[in-house]
Amino acid sequence: MDWRTVRFDWNRARAFLVTAEEGSLSAAARALGLAQPTLSRQVEALEQELGVTLFERAGRRMQLTASGHELLVHVRDMGAAASRFSLTAFGQNDDMAGKITISVGEVSATLEMPSLIKKLQAKEPRIAIEIVATSESSNLSRREADLAIRNYRPTDPDLIARKIRVAKAHMYATPEFVAKHGPFNTVDDLRNVPFIGFSDVARMIDYLNAKGLSLTQANFTCMSENFMVAWTMTLQGLGIGIQEERLAAGYPELVQVLTDFPPIEFDIWLVAHRELHHNPRLRFVFDFLAEALK
Repeated sequence: MDWRTVRFDWNRARAFLVTAEEGSLSAAARALGLAQPTLSRQVEALEQELGVTLFERAGRRMQLTASGHELLVHVRDMGAAASRFSLTAFGQNDDMAGKITISVGEVSATLEMPSLIKKLQAKEPRIAIEIVATSESSNLSRREADLAIRNYRPTDPDLIARKIRVAKAHMYATPEFVAKHGPFNTVDDLRNVPFIGFSDVARMIDYLNAKGLSLTQANFTCMSENFMVAWTMTLQGLGIGIQEERLAAGYPELVQVLTDFPPIEFDIWLVAHRELHHNPRLRFVFDFLAEALK
């Protein structure tokens, strides 16, 4: 390989990748722990190095150009390779042995985390994983957990957060439930149908009604503070339940209700204490989950 053909700085390529993934310089700067002007200079320097325009500036948003889209494919491969390199390097560290505690919601803890832990421990068997399954926010600053998967970005300056993805949830029910209470062709068909409630039902009603439904407390004939219990009620045909499509895909026996109804969107954040910068075991698990949860 002719190394003289590689004429760019990897840090600048990383700045381009994260800016493209996050959609703005401010979001990318937060993800990388850099000042926004520093990140902006790195992106501009890469454009000068390559002799191409990567972004069109549209207010606070950064829109990829045609060249940016084409180069993003390659820099994503570079990012994935860098992540694998980092994970392998951390795996050589003697400090990898020990426990990491992860705080996550009940549904993800039950349906998603066990398979991820299996893959993680295949890569690094010296790490023990404890799952704290809770809908409450564990206090990482008080070390109630080492890592947390949350639906919002924390404001605590002692925490490091990375936005993993925008999740999409839909309404689901059993075919037997649909046959009994349906058919469901419009939102009006759901007016007198049982729903499964979880957490704050009043807030849930307000949110769904703002999207076009006409629900009242009378619709919620079954409910639970525990999200996994509520999901199990859906599986038993007790009502219409709401679930992230990624997790609901594991239940082919369910059907989506009103497929043209707009999805319920929410962010997935991976959060850690700033010790992440100095603890190789914590860094390994954080990087693994950041990639696996994408």
